[in-house]
Amino acid sequence: MRKLTSNKLVLASHNKGKLEEFSALFKPYDIEVVLAGDLGLPEPEETGVTFEENAVLKAKAASLATDLPALADDSGLCVNALDGAPGVYSARYAINPTTNQRDFEYGMEKLHKEIGENADRSAYFVSVLALVWPDGHVETVEGRCVGDIIWPPRHGQGGFGYDPCFQPLGHDKTFAEDAVYKEKVAHRHKAFAELIEQCLPL
Repeated sequence: MRKLTSNKLVLASHNKGKLEEFSALFKPYDIEVVLAGDLGLPEPEETGVTFEENAVLKAKAASLATDLPALADDSGLCVNALDGAPGVYSARYAINPTTNQRDFEYGMEKLHKEIGENADRSAYFVSVLALVWPDGHVETVEGRCVGDIIWPPRHGQGGFGYDPCFQPLGHDKTFAEDAVYKEKVAHRHKAFAELIEQCLPL
């Protein structure tokens, strides 16, 4: 796998929460992370049918526009009782038809209603990271975290998205309630650890 030698990369996202998270992860390696949204780059349409396809699509668009290495994360929540849904459509699943805006409170309630009386509340978060160089070279890694959907959601000081309704296996708090624990076991951190091992110089 190719090693990243640049001290700056573009995070192909408009999500400030992800910028904060990835900036902290890359800080020990003296790599500056800039957000595509802060550079005025549009969000490309996610036409892929897998997490990997969407991550590569986003990273390629950001790298092409900036001539810098670009990192994209495509992640989502997969609920076993819903045959893996919402999966790659996790963000769109949370769009409230009343406001036409992304609303994760609405999304969590929708999940709860669709699971219904099904006793199987198991679910898993998936994160695929795609790192793309300006010459088009691509590296991808994947991380997963298994747990259960809980109701009602339990909010805390951390987390975003579906975190308040996801309780990781073997733990008694949601990702939103225990951000420190989330840092140790979350899907994105597992993927990032793999990325560090594969693509950052020792």
